[in-house]
Amino acid sequence: MKTSLSVSLCCILLSLLGCTQAPVTTEPPNVIIILADDLGYADVGFNGCQDIPTPNIDRIAQNGVTFTNGYVTYPVCGPSRAGLITGRYQDRFGFGRNPLFAPKDSTQGVPTSEQMLSELLQPAGYTTMAIGKWHLGAHESLRPQNRGFDHFFGFLTGGHRYFPEEWTLQDISEVDAQFAAYRTKLLHDGQRVDETQYLTDALSREAVSFVEASREDPFFLYLAYNAPHTPMQATDEYLDRFAHIKNKKRRTYAAMVSAMDDGIGLVLDQLETSGIEENTLVFFLSDNGGPEANNGSDNGPLREGKGSLYEGGIRVPFAVQWPGTIPAGMTYDPAVSSLDIFAMAAAVSGAQPQNELDGVNLIPFLDGSQEGEPHQDLFWRKFDQGIQAMRLEDLKYMHPQGENEEYYDLGASPSEEQPYSVSPDQQDAFRQTYAQWEAQLFPPAFLGLMQNQQYNEAHPDRFRDVEKY
Repeated sequence: MKTSLSVSLCCILLSLLGCTQAPVTTEPPNVIIILADDLGYADVGFNGCQDIPTPNIDRIAQNGVTFTNGYVTYPVCGPSRAGLITGRYQDRFGFGRNPLFAPKDSTQGVPTSEQMLSELLQPAGYTTMAIGKWHLGAHESLRPQNRGFDHFFGFLTGGHRYFPEEWTLQDISEVDAQFAAYRTKLLHDGQRVDETQYLTDALSREAVSFVEASREDPFFLYLAYNAPHTPMQATDEYLDRFAHIKNKKRRTYAAMVSAMDDGIGLVLDQLETSGIEENTLVFFLSDNGGPEANNGSDNGPLREGKGSLYEGGIRVPFAVQWPGTIPAGMTYDPAVSSLDIFAMAAAVSGAQPQNELDGVNLIPFLDGSQEGEPHQDLFWRKFDQGIQAMRLEDLKYMHPQGENEEYYDLGASPSEEQPYSVSPDQQDAFRQTYAQWEAQLFPPAFLGLMQNQQYNEAHPDRFRDVEKY
């Protein structure tokens, strides 16, 4: 494989924007994306977890395909979600930072020039709903129901408290600081509601209700849990399951994952009860790797975690099911990306994306109708830190800011412990390929979470006279 490196790199230069389409089905399937938040790579059963049972998440893998090399486009929440929901590298539209909660700023989110998956599927006859964490823009023009979602239940910001008694702010007009938004009451179709359930349970309940109500027509459900993102909060019901885990943080983390797993089981059960399991494409993945020190997660053998372009930050638990169409119990080793979800949904729905996608429809690769691998390459960039990364077949190129380039053979060393030696010509080819991709990108369009103080200084009226919403 390595002998073909130079040839492969040359081919990539001609195909950076290519994507694959699949035959259109006569009855488009439902699409469900279940997105965990900060889940460790090794914290699901299908990736070998021993101390946290995840039987319902594992059902998706058992009913379909486990991706051992499943990637997201960025190692933190906002940019990763922007790539997933558009099917395009987020730096193509300046989403290179984690957005701030700034409801008066229309630049803090996915621009309206980009088509979200909801905006593709809604005109194609799909009923659409977003549940949970949004984090793609709090300005009126960027909110879910102005971005192709018929329904929304959740919160606009990048995180939230889990216990209802802590939701003390009536709406966003009472928010006076970035993380105060974690205490707002939940939104349901534009109205604030008095919710009484533990947050994860409430999100699961609404997902089940939506599936039941929408079962007779095509639907798209974006179920974006914020578990197990901090703050670390779980009810006794879930904590009691893990009394054997002595580390308090790990125990709470396990409880939060278990609550999410229960909810996913309820959604899968409702698909079966409604008789639509075989007509529903279900994805499960995390938005980035686990921040092990912060939430007690475990990325297993992968190096580092959330925030890093080493494997622990960008390779995530990833599985998909579509019974009767995608093989059950399959393990798929070639590299795939969260970008591929949009391409797959577009292909099976028959809808035509308005923008050129970076993702690939994986279904022909999974059902055996297409040979080869879906991606010759995958790319990552952390603009502010000046860090670059690229995967070509099993080889990975890393260029940390101010340091020497690094190369790894991920097939032989997935933990990135053993550097791989490449020739000067191969190094040049990697640099050229990366530069070709980077030339298509834009710098960040907004100040992000790491520039919160700078943004406040530039926008002293950020939290003044905000609408009641």
